[in-house]
Amino acid sequence: MIVCSCNAIREADIRKAARCGAPTGECAYRSMGFEPQCGTCLCHADEMVEEERIAMLRVSAKAA
Repeated sequence: MIVCSCNAIREADIRKAARCGAPTGECAYRSMGFEPQCGTCLCHADEMVEEERIAMLRVSAKAA
């Protein structure tokens, strides 16, 4: 699914950037060499980043 039509960024791209350490949607964009254009997608991107961070914490807690 396309999250950012201005930059043609997919959900998988945002989630991958989050798993690689991007703490926000905007940081995820920057890690891919983009910047938010209109900004309407940032709330959704931030939610996806947060979901990935929570998932990583759960995996970490199970491993411990």
